[in-house]
Amino acid sequence: MKFSINQSELQNALMVVLKGVSTRSTLPILSGILLDTQGDRLTLQTTDLELSIQYSVAALVEEEGKAVVPGKLFSEIVKNLPDAAVHVEADEDAALITCDASSFSIKALNHEDFPGFPHVDVMQRIEIPFSQFSSMVRRVARVVSKDESRAILTGVLVTLEEGRLKMVATDSYRLAITEADLPDASADEFQAVISGSFLSEIASLSLGDSALSLALAENQIVVTCGDTVFINRRIEGNFPNYKQLLPDGYATRANIDVDRLVSAVKRTSLLGSSDAPVRFDLNAASQTVQLSAAAQDVGSAQETIGCEIEGEDTEIAFNYSFVLSGLAAVATEKTYLEVQSSLKPGIFRADEPENYLYLVMPVRIV
Repeated sequence: MKFSINQSELQNALMVVLKGVSTRSTLPILSGILLDTQGDRLTLQTTDLELSIQYSVAALVEEEGKAVVPGKLFSEIVKNLPDAAVHVEADEDAALITCDASSFSIKALNHEDFPGFPHVDVMQRIEIPFSQFSSMVRRVARVVSKDESRAILTGVLVTLEEGRLKMVATDSYRLAITEADLPDASADEFQAVISGSFLSEIASLSLGDSALSLALAENQIVVTCGDTVFINRRIEGNFPNYKQLLPDGYATRANIDVDRLVSAVKRTSLLGSSDAPVRFDLNAASQTVQLSAAAQDVGSAQETIGCEIEGEDTEIAFNYSFVLSGLAAVATEKTYLEVQSSLKPGIFRADEPENYLYLVMPVRIV
């Protein structure tokens, strides 16, 4: 095979497919990138047998063919080349990479050993603007569990109900929910648990305002955006019944400026240890919320914020890092804090028109 392509375009393609290169497999072929030239297109493909990625880009193809190159090494070489035309000539044994005055020769792997790209029978398919998809993922993926022993909590529950796309994630200490209208969605209602890290990888890409297709197969998820296709396994199991955690109402509701609240939580938490709680005292009479934290043998801190409060006076305490994580996903200037009691979960809810809810389990007030 023989082709030429601009360095920046090749580097961009490699940044996408490199996410599918296996780093732990005992099969050397899975650490490689399959290069396939046909017509005027270069297709790059990677897989770790769980996640498969295919990316197609225009190239000047002089000789069609296939080759597998070491993924990390090839990517490092291309990244460090000047912004000029990159020429690649490869066979089963080696690949020659030249650009301007630079030249590299690296060993290649047998392309016949590379797994074929999965062909899946899609049952449901929806389309959503990439920017909207990316925004939704960023709000909930931060909440997924890192504990691999409870695989179901490492995923995001994605559902389509009555033309509304919903994403839900929880690590059993907090819960995030975001929704968006998809009035043109023609797919039937569905639900699937999809790896949070997989969704985050896609959301981190620079794909502009192009439409993203989300398709479900029996045990796989297929995400297509432009000339890029991602296929990953769905997470099997029953997602927790999160709806039973959502209260029917609240005893106290405060409408607070997000930036002021974030700053106050950061300052107040300076005197606490990493796991020390920040206490919220909501006072309806003075229309204020006082934040406080204390650490034995260190000291204490308090800060008062003016806000709009309805309901009764109450107090509740949260892990401060959980609060900051949730508030970082609020895109509106104001957020609602809804509280039932000091022993029941508190809810941070984005102001209109955003549809984002963040539930946090309280810390017992001593």
